[in-house]
Amino acid sequence: MRNLRCLPIILLFWATLFAQESLLQSGPMVGYSEMREVLLWAQTNQPAKISFRYWEAGKRNSAKISDEVNTKKSDAYTAKIPIGLLEPGLVYEYELLINGKVVKRPYPLKFQTQKLWQWREDPPAVKFVIGSCAYVNEPVYDRPGTPYGANYEIFTAIHQKQPEFMIWMGDNTYLREADWFSRSGILHRYTHTRSLPELQPLWGSTHHYAIWDDHDYGPNNSDRSFREKATTLETFKLFWGNPSFGLESSPGVTTMFQWADLDFFMLDNRSNRSPEFRITGERTILGDAQIEWLIDALKGSFAPFKFVVVGGQFLNSLDRYETFSTLPAERERILNAIAQERIPGVFFL
Repeated sequence: MRNLRCLPIILLFWATLFAQESLLQSGPMVGYSEMREVLLWAQTNQPAKISFRYWEAGKRNSAKISDEVNTKKSDAYTAKIPIGLLEPGLVYEYELLINGKVVKRPYPLKFQTQKLWQWREDPPAVKFVIGSCAYVNEPVYDRPGTPYGANYEIFTAIHQKQPEFMIWMGDNTYLREADWFSRSGILHRYTHTRSLPELQPLWGSTHHYAIWDDHDYGPNNSDRSFREKATTLETFKLFWGNPSFGLESSPGVTTMFQWADLDFFMLDNRSNRSPEFRITGERTILGDAQIEWLIDALKGSFAPFKFVVVGGQFLNSLDRYETFSTLPAERERILNAIAQERIPGVFFL
């Protein structure tokens, strides 16, 4: 009889755990990492309270709990929570709480702070991955015939390599024709891609940084005239955990970050881009403000390795397919400035 009395309590406990897990749409995801702060992200499928419990790896007894964020429909039920006042150079484990209850994941959840190595020791070795063009199928909205997409096992392979961070170089999702001109459609597409099961382990323990290209900004080869550019920018900010977004004089996804002795300069090749076949008037890809920021930032960098990250081939001399060689004056302006300013160690990704 005693065991039977316990049964309703046990059933209620498991029902509560399942209820919280069923609220999770995607994530959790690890965003930027600094020496004393990281960003954690998660998405629910209805209004909920999100927080994180975290601790230095192997020291669960020292766990702390983050601030709590209420997810809401207007933000696609996403939550971004900075975790501050951490210690440099450590690995932390964490868990997701929805409505105050732990939501277990069948894979490790961890993040790391960057090491304080300057003036103390050699910079640490770095392991990172770059990628682009992630087309996740949704048959009703895919093109007829044999569509793009599939082969999602690449994300499992990346996760198994355990990179410290990943740079998403654009076309991180593919907006379809049915998505382009509605906020609900754009939010749906970003949610659909973010929710891919094969991506969830990678989100949970690798830090992620992103820029965009045409397909996560708008239609194919889209430019500054795209009607919903403000909506896709808002959505990009909701779904990615970059340390910043855009310049004061040039809204967009431009940012930069450091990792050990590497500096990364993340460019926006869509927000200021002139139409591909325009004959008269100004023609540009990056725009003056972003070009001047890039040269300033490169000149001010002390990193021996400086990576310029942009959606589109910069050094390729073929003047087709939206390469920078289709606007040779802008390409030469940047290359000449790097040479004249005597900026060493610049790589274009």
